[in-house]
Amino acid sequence: MVKVKICGITNLEDAINAVESGCDGLGFMFYKKSPRYISPHKAKDIIRLLPPDTIRIGVFVNLHEKTIKRIAELCNLNILQFHGNESPEFCQRFFNYKIIKVFRVRNKIDLKQLIKYKTFAYLFDTFVKSKIGGTGKIFDWSVLTRELGGIKKTIFLSGGLNEKNVSQAIKAVKPEWVDASSSLEIKPGKKDYKKVKNFIKAAKRN
Repeated sequence: MVKVKICGITNLEDAINAVESGCDGLGFMFYKKSPRYISPHKAKDIIRLLPPDTIRIGVFVNLHEKTIKRIAELCNLNILQFHGNESPEFCQRFFNYKIIKVFRVRNKIDLKQLIKYKTFAYLFDTFVKSKIGGTGKIFDWSVLTRELGGIKKTIFLSGGLNEKNVSQAIKAVKPEWVDASSSLEIKPGKKDYKKVKNFIKAAKRN
């Protein structure tokens, strides 16, 4: 069964609702330019109240290594997600954590660059020039099915997924994880409980 990550968590109510609705992981955005930014100390206060088996994923964009490690330890994170221009060598410095490297998809994938990243997982999101994630827009999933045939890697699929299209996305790409944020919101940083619940239910049907 596909796993579900609810990203852009900024408050305890949304975190608890997502967990109780059956999500497998929560994403916390430590990127100050994001409307879903959460301070490390606030994230820590939320995480300590979650069931211990909840996967805690920290999202980072071009932060210094020491800062990332400090936040990861403070918040007791399981997985680090790198959404910026982090190099393959940079990703290898965090051997105490599983690493997700994000690739923003236009109309093709640079496989030579992709396979340089010896990370736990790849996350594919929609490329929008003015935004780092949280676009609410889907991309052409056939790019992945066409070009990723020989890649043996845990795949996270993101970009405009919602309760109406997630089943189709799972059938098309066959990812291990689906990831949603802005499409499940009332406003940036505040989730719509019904949308979250319906999204998880639709994903888990596959």
